[in-house]
Amino acid sequence: MAVYKLFPTQDTTLYSMYPEMNTGLDEILEASLEVGALTTPSPQASRFLIQFSSDEIADMIDNKISGSQWQSNLKCFIANVTALNENTTLETYPVSQSWNMGTGRFGNVPQTQNGASWIWRDYQGSNFWIDGALNPNTTGSYSSSVDVGGGTWYDTVSGSQLFTYYGDKDVNIDVTNITSEWYSSSIPNNGFIVKQQTEFIDDENIQPKLKYFSIDTHTIYPPCLEFKWYDYTWNTGSSTLDTINALPFVVVLENNPGTFYLNSINEFRVYARPEYPFRVFATESLYTKNYYLPEGQSSYAIKDMYTNEFIVDFDDTYTKISADDTSCYFTVFMNGLEPERYYKILIKTIVNGNTVILDDSYYFKIING
Repeated sequence: MAVYKLFPTQDTTLYSMYPEMNTGLDEILEASLEVGALTTPSPQASRFLIQFSSDEIADMIDNKISGSQWQSNLKCFIANVTALNENTTLETYPVSQSWNMGTGRFGNVPQTQNGASWIWRDYQGSNFWIDGALNPNTTGSYSSSVDVGGGTWYDTVSGSQLFTYYGDKDVNIDVTNITSEWYSSSIPNNGFIVKQQTEFIDDENIQPKLKYFSIDTHTIYPPCLEFKWYDYTWNTGSSTLDTINALPFVVVLENNPGTFYLNSINEFRVYARPEYPFRVFATESLYTKNYYLPEGQSSYAIKDMYTNEFIVDFDDTYTKISADDTSCYFTVFMNGLEPERYYKILIKTIVNGNTVILDDSYYFKIING
């Protein structure tokens, strides 16, 4: 399996409370995207727009995925959440018109109005979001308490995510259907719009308010479009290596120099052996003999060492460990990892019905270069 992350070319927030202004992004930790109600006596809404490069998407599918099974997910990371309900649903759709995020910030005085807002998609006084009849297969929204606007989007493809009160609040929505439409040029790529399923509730105490880090964040949590594709193979050829079939055992991660440049691609090699080999007459050390992990039963994950968060989680489809006539192996694209940080690799496998997770100092660092 391989994972590759694309980062946005632009993003912005649309606030119905401020229909004339480009509201910008610097409310939380200097940069945030927002979905939810605003503090005002009238029913209000906020949504965010986020766009990724069409050329980078095409390059991913044509030159890296190359016909394999794949999935793309929109990922955004929570900065702050208030007034959460027992269940909250976020929806994402492909935006149906072009837009410009501008250069404004939330607290600019005077207001910066050179980007998209609730009414305008370019700058104040130019190009309404809704001006007359909508184009085929597109829709928008209207409330009698606010001006017409808030973006327009195609309603033929979409993605959604349900948040529970105690569950994870990070956005991780499968948007493969939308990305495929962009790649095939069935619809133009004007980015995603993310909104709550239920909006314009006249009570800020029951209208959830979720803020997500944007492209301008100074944290390690910028949003991304994550591609995962199936590159698993098990082709051991004429190899005579045995497979680990009993506990305990030891795994060594080879081809790990310890540091990688940000755009590196590395093939890690996985060497396994029993922790206590059986004594037999042999002409070589039993402690240097390599074994395979069980076929189709092994996967890997990557954690940030400081935050202890999974950057790449175990996945029975997309993080399977492959094998050739030398050893087991897997490939990691380093571009989706933040520079100047340490990471560790975890390996999970199933041996005789026992699920084992190995975390034995498989560390590396990403550096700028």
